[in-house]
Parts: sequence; C-alpha cells; structure tokens
Amino acid sequence: MKELLRSTDLVHLSFLIALLRDGGIEAITLDNHMSVLEGSGNAIPRRLVVSVEDYDAAQRILEDAGEHLTAP
Repeated sequence: MKELLRSTDLVHLSFLIALLRDGGIEAITLDNHMSVLEGSGNAIPRRLVVSVEDYDAAQRILEDAGEHLTAP
C-alpha cells in the first residue's frame, strides 16, 4: 500500500474514495480508530492509501479532479 494523502476531513476523504472508485481503484483509509484511542475527535489525520500498482493512476485521477497532493 502507498499513501496518497492525510486528512482529518472525513467528508473530503469519502469524496476522494468515491472518485477513485469511479476510476476503478480501490482505496482505503488507515488510522480510523486512532482518534477514539486518543480521546480527541478528529485530531489525528487518517491516511488514504492505494495499492502500489494503482498509485500513479490514483494520483492522476485526484489531480485531474483538482486535488493538490503533497508527498506524504
């Protein structure tokens, strides 16, 4: 798995996952339960990851949609 980005915005992450799914790419979020352990709402960013094989295509899909990705 390779990380595309990190975010605390759950709605935005859901939108990005939908974009990738429409492009035929499976994406998952990691660290979903870390905020519960810390006891602090959305303080810890979740990581959006895809398979190594899909990484370049996923980057193109998100950049074409206007997302500005920074290297994690």
